[in-house]
Amino acid sequence: KAVVSTQSTGMHLLNYVWPNVFETSPHVINAVMEAVEGLKCALGPVKILQYTLQGMFHPARKVRDVYWKIYNGLYISAQDALVSAYPRIPDDEKNSYVRHELEYFL
Repeated sequence: KAVVSTQSTGMHLLNYVWPNVFETSPHVINAVMEAVEGLKCALGPVKILQYTLQGMFHPARKVRDVYWKIYNGLYISAQDALVSAYPRIPDDEKNSYVRHELEYFL
C-alpha cells in the first residue's frame, strides 16, 4: 500500500501550477499567484525560492519580470525563512559574505 505524503502531493500540485506563471490573462495570473502563495504555506518558502531562483536571471525580460514578482512576494512574506536557503557566496578581498550565526546553528 503506497502512502502519499502531504509534501509530495504539494510538490505534484506545484509542478502543475508552475508552468502557468507565464499566462497573460489577469484571472489566470491572480489564480496562479494565489496558488503559489498557498503552496508556500504548505511546502515552505524555501521550496518556492528554489523554483524562483531558476528564472530570476533569465536573459528574457518577460521571464525575469514574472520570477522577480514571485520573489518579491516571497521576500515580503517570509524574509527570515529565506536566509538559510540563499546560496553561499565565497568571500572576496573586499567583502565577507559568511553568515557566522547561521553556521553556528547548522
